[in-house]
Amino acid sequence: MPTSEITENKHLVEEVLGSRARVKIIKVLAFDEELTISLLVRKTRLNYVIAMKHLKELESLNLISEKRFGRIRIYRYNIENPKARSLKKFIEIWENE
Repeated sequence: MPTSEITENKHLVEEVLGSRARVKIIKVLAFDEELTISLLVRKTRLNYVIAMKHLKELESLNLISEKRFGRIRIYRYNIENPKARSLKKFIEIWENE
């Protein structure tokens, strides 16, 4: 694949896994499945603004989804997505050595 095609691809694995904060969010949601933003912030030890930024990015990649119940936001890992399922399997293998 020519270099120009690689740089034009918006969903490179480096962009998904290139942020420590994003990886923390993926790990927590992949194994807890659904969490409110408050619990997610507490479990990842990220501040709210940074967590929201990364959640929006992960949502745009269809790795997570958001449900709203009034003011409450619940984030869910999209295990139906083959990429999300593969990413969870990768984490399981990597973390359980």
